[in-house]
Amino acid sequence: MRLNALQRRRLANFRANHRAFWSLWIFLALFTIALFAEFVANDRPLAVRFQGEWRFPIFSFYSEADFGGEFQTQAEYNSPEVRCLIATGGMEVCLDDPDGVLAQVPTGAVDGQPITDPGRAIWPPIRYSFNTINYDVLTAPSAPDRQHWLGTDDQTRDVLARVIYGFRISILFALVVAAVSAIIGVAAGAVQGYFGGWVDLAFQRIVEIWVNMPSLYVIIILSAIFTMNFWLLTLLIAFFSWTSLVGVVRAEFLRARNFEYVRAARALGVGDWTIMFRHLLPNAMVATLTLLPFIITGAIGGLAALDFLGLGLPPSYPSLGELALQAKNRLNAPWLGFTAFFTFAIMLSLLVFIFEGVRDAFDPRKTFR
Repeated sequence: MRLNALQRRRLANFRANHRAFWSLWIFLALFTIALFAEFVANDRPLAVRFQGEWRFPIFSFYSEADFGGEFQTQAEYNSPEVRCLIATGGMEVCLDDPDGVLAQVPTGAVDGQPITDPGRAIWPPIRYSFNTINYDVLTAPSAPDRQHWLGTDDQTRDVLARVIYGFRISILFALVVAAVSAIIGVAAGAVQGYFGGWVDLAFQRIVEIWVNMPSLYVIIILSAIFTMNFWLLTLLIAFFSWTSLVGVVRAEFLRARNFEYVRAARALGVGDWTIMFRHLLPNAMVATLTLLPFIITGAIGGLAALDFLGLGLPPSYPSLGELALQAKNRLNAPWLGFTAFFTFAIMLSLLVFIFEGVRDAFDPRKTFR
């Protein structure tokens, strides 16, 4: 797609803002890692070579019996028995080897039986998912070590894995909330500002009532009635966030609806909706982009606060707010507090820097050299 002169100028202005430009690249790198978290932190191997064929546990279900074991349940690939079965091609002698000694001898022969094609597993960098419980850890929470780079929480789950998955949920949650809030808020503000009159008065009364609703109490009541999930919580937060955009968009449309080019478009027979979203909406983009970082950071903070209070996502979800709650309850584990603090600080700072650059790039009064 070829960019016009205005778009090229905006892109050049954004690139000239080095803080925003490098924040964008750092954020994209972190978000890409989090987006493919299953390939980075997982308790299932990426691929397993067993008896001459490749299997992909990260995509498919394999029971322990599929590797020569006894159980039909999903194989626990971190257990010594399953490692031994994979390494020896499913020899039954592994079932009598609880310490996994045979898994350390993938070549040669076991009890006179030759291992012609030793198996192997390709693991992700972190061998734990967000809900993997490490039963080998003696104390919980445990301090960072070679096995758990950021330590474990009070249920011996890997903190780094939970941070990666929690980062993904927080960002996706905030982006969806911002998108829904922007669509509703911009549409409502555009209708108010363009048509004015009784339409503006009626919408203003609705906005005033909506703003004064106790959102936290509503969420508490609904969480007691319904089983809270990602999409329900997203819609609830979005329905209480769209009002922040109505005022600025309405003011821009009230100011620009009597400009000469708008009158000329009306005289030429251009429809109202075309004038609103093709000619007037670009004037309101700077004000909208100014408030978007506050909506996104507010959504992330709101999700963390609800999870901290136990009113947000179910316990089965990896949550940064739940990590902060553990840090408060476990003062003897300072790595939990430091991890929660730096995760929120880095994430929110990068987002604010990026949107500051986007806002300045759309502002015609600012030009970076």
